[in-house]
Amino acid sequence: MTATPRFGLDRLLQDAGLRRPLAGRRLALLAHPASLTRGLEHALDALAALPDLKLSAAFGPQHGLRGDKQDNMVESADYLDPLHRIPVFSLYGEVRRPTAAMMDSFDVLLVDLQDLGCRIYTFITTLRYVLEAAAAHRKAVWVLDRPNPAGRPVEGTLLRPGWESFVGAGPLPMRHGLTMGELARWFVATLKLDVELEVVAMQGWQPDAAPGYGWPLGERSWINPSPNAPNLSMARAYAGTVMLEGTTLSEGRGTTRPLELFGAPDIDAHRLIADMRSLAPRWLAGCVLRECWFEPTFHKHAGKLCNGVQIHVEDPTHYDHAAFRPWRLQALAFKALRLQQPDYPLWRDFAYEYEHERLAIDLINGGEALRQWVDDPAAPPAALDEIALADEAAWEAERAAYLLY
Repeated sequence: MTATPRFGLDRLLQDAGLRRPLAGRRLALLAHPASLTRGLEHALDALAALPDLKLSAAFGPQHGLRGDKQDNMVESADYLDPLHRIPVFSLYGEVRRPTAAMMDSFDVLLVDLQDLGCRIYTFITTLRYVLEAAAAHRKAVWVLDRPNPAGRPVEGTLLRPGWESFVGAGPLPMRHGLTMGELARWFVATLKLDVELEVVAMQGWQPDAAPGYGWPLGERSWINPSPNAPNLSMARAYAGTVMLEGTTLSEGRGTTRPLELFGAPDIDAHRLIADMRSLAPRWLAGCVLRECWFEPTFHKHAGKLCNGVQIHVEDPTHYDHAAFRPWRLQALAFKALRLQQPDYPLWRDFAYEYEHERLAIDLINGGEALRQWVDDPAAPPAALDEIALADEAAWEAERAAYLLY
């Protein structure tokens, strides 16, 4: 990139003209730990310091406004911000959707959330919920846009009707290739919401430019948007490795490289990689797979030595942004393991995101197709490819109308 891009928050802070329509209106901020300025000041503090703006409330999504919750399904409570003396409402506590009382606390909601470019990342669902609430309560929403660190590539099957959940906000593929501002435009159009929406767009974002391909690598600090999103490599791999949450395999939580590796005490990673290459070598393009060993300090297989696979996507001599397909790669790992050990207890049966009736792997994928493909020993890679390719082409065509960059 030739110049450091300016994110939506920085533009709003630096341009009094952009802020003028907000004068005299009560403002709320929906933010998390990565909602920072170029100078690494949190959005809440930076906006509160402006004399022409009036903050009346704040909201925190999953993991909290300040990022206090380590694991999934650990709720945050409402509280009074000790510095700014405004209420901070949790949208991952007693409620997932803002209540009428919460909506009465402001006129305009500023949304400043760093996304990872993956459908299952719950900040997307929270965005949908606040847009719907804003339409119902005649409030305005301003999205302060940020990069999609996974860039523009699209991958995965579309979420099927009836499979909506907190990890499935709508008929998106797993890797959607949009920014939060673009997603907001898509939600408003497809849900037919009558809401005042303003997107404060970035300036200078080049999602196809090396070496970051979506993230301004070397020009902006990476701040974890959630506790287990520690770097760009994780963001690139996440559209595949997030499926591990629906399995008994460790996704590396409890290690220093969460969601970049996977494994278990009872698998043969060396053989697994070899079988993956044999089954569908083209699905492994754009990265390097390395056998590794790790011992999680918490979460699945805590304190046990796991044989595993690390997905390397950081070295420019190994990483090909256009070729890398994390969703297919992870699906292939499941397929290879199922063929090796037909009775392996792969699918984790637990209440995932408070859903008790449907398997987590199906909620994550927005349907049953991937699990059924993995469990069918006669189903070749081409069978999953056929479904995914059609969905990916349809999404590429649909999203074109909402692109801002």
